[in-house]
Amino acid sequence: MIRLPERFRAFFNNRWLVFVAAMWIQSCAGIGYLFGSLSPVIKSSLNYNQRQIARLGVAKDIGDSVGFWIGSLCEILPLWVALLIGALQNLIGYGWVWLIITHRVPTLPLWAICILIFVGTNGETYFNTVDLVSCVQNFPKSRGPVVGILKGFSGLSGAILTQIYTMIHSPDHASLLFMVAVGPTMVVFALMFIVRPVGGHRQVRPTDDLSFTFIYGVCLVLAAYLMGVMLLQDLVHLSHTVVTIFTAILFVLVLVPIVIPVSLSFPSEPKAPELEALLTEPQKEEPGKSEQDATEVIFSELEDEKPKEVDLLPASERQKRIAHLQAKLFQAAAEGAVRVKRRRGPRRGEDFTLMQALIKADFWLIFFSLLLGSGSGLTVIDNLGQMSQSLGYDNTHIFVSMISIWNFLGRIGGGYFSEMIVRDYAYPRPVAMAVAQVTMALGHLFFAMGWPGSLYIGTLLIGLGYGAHWAIVPAAASELFGLKNFGALYNFINLANPTGSLVFSGVIASSIYDREAEKQAHHHHHQQQNMGSIFSGMLSVDDPPKCEGSICFFLTSMIMSGICIIAVVLSMVLVHRTKVVYANLYGKSRT
Repeated sequence: MIRLPERFRAFFNNRWLVFVAAMWIQSCAGIGYLFGSLSPVIKSSLNYNQRQIARLGVAKDIGDSVGFWIGSLCEILPLWVALLIGALQNLIGYGWVWLIITHRVPTLPLWAICILIFVGTNGETYFNTVDLVSCVQNFPKSRGPVVGILKGFSGLSGAILTQIYTMIHSPDHASLLFMVAVGPTMVVFALMFIVRPVGGHRQVRPTDDLSFTFIYGVCLVLAAYLMGVMLLQDLVHLSHTVVTIFTAILFVLVLVPIVIPVSLSFPSEPKAPELEALLTEPQKEEPGKSEQDATEVIFSELEDEKPKEVDLLPASERQKRIAHLQAKLFQAAAEGAVRVKRRRGPRRGEDFTLMQALIKADFWLIFFSLLLGSGSGLTVIDNLGQMSQSLGYDNTHIFVSMISIWNFLGRIGGGYFSEMIVRDYAYPRPVAMAVAQVTMALGHLFFAMGWPGSLYIGTLLIGLGYGAHWAIVPAAASELFGLKNFGALYNFINLANPTGSLVFSGVIASSIYDREAEKQAHHHHHQQQNMGSIFSGMLSVDDPPKCEGSICFFLTSMIMSGICIIAVVLSMVLVHRTKVVYANLYGKSRT
């Protein structure tokens, strides 16, 4: 009989505990998605115009994405140190902005506020890197679901934090900034020693599929619950007691996944030895160094000798032809009939360094497809507060929370369905990204039209499509370029996010908005002069111009829709180039 201390040790080293703790950190790590709720507070308190708010949004996006050094840092320092650094950055950056907004410290110039937003949001990159690197290493055979669930909770964090803020019931809107500064920091302090690689590849169990199904069920219930609560709060005036009860139920749903590591480490009934035994497949799958090198050399020759028409055959026939050709090459190499060549670098599907990946066309196809797709989605997220206000909606928080939930479901669904594509059909995962980008193109069209209710539909489509990117891209990058340097690769690809935001939101969207706002202000002023209003001279020139109507974001949305179509083309080029790679990675499991 296993003693209790050993059970607790097994519980602490259980990969499902690491996964659940990472989910909890991610559930408060997507601070950037709250910018749509934070920006109106900053705009009114500091009297900024839309272009200045757009610059803050770009600083937020850069901070949220620039962290390519963190992958190298995680190889040198313990992972808990990286989490600690991220938590302190979050506290200092957003805490100082809160002090400025509440006039507890002197106001700083715009560039200094941008630096504070960058520092605060940059803490997220530490959380994301540590969580993803730890869990992808612990679940190497379930990359799609793991990445989708973790990134999903990051996207849902906006709705979770908004609900907590609603429960606090503070009339001071600046208190949302205080919660953003303090809340995630406390959660990371509590969990930073749990999230780390624990040799999860040796903890494979027959019940893993059931555990993932349970997690997916919790995710769907959580999203449906949050959506119902938000709509109810928006349509009906609820007492503070009812809101508190709703928030308590939310906490219970977030904590429910802990039952998985608890049930695995403290089973109610003793399990059969074959279920308790940890599988040792990795040791069987990873032969000695010399044998692996020999196989890789023959594979290099095989790529040179293989006829092109072999790639067009059905999977089963292709595997037979490749196996036959490989056997002939082994025999010829043994007899000295062919001179085996040593390849100079890794092939797609093997471990790349960042520098090796940077000279590959597939890497840049992923990067630019993500830049166009996620950049256009981030433009909506950053400007959603102003978009809803321009269409006459007073409560912008409901749309920020809704896009957070659709973002969450997009990440969960993107990971699940892209995993089905590669597992069941051995087809390239980026085809799911193309589908997501088509969805986003339609969403931008709804925003452009400004029809009644189109903001709800556009929020749905943009949230789903944008969220799917962040489940598909990290998994595809790990498949094409390996897990060994995944942290550095992931954080470099993340640079696509602020780059797209800088161009699409910081330049295009803000310029078009301010131009339309100035036109309307000039028109109103001209009308007042014609009417001989005695108040025309009392208008304050310091007030930032505001734009009203669908015209404010019509041109921007049409441009974003076209950009998504270009992203679809890039994704399909990547699909065409990687068909053979995915057939080799997943085709054997089907045959």
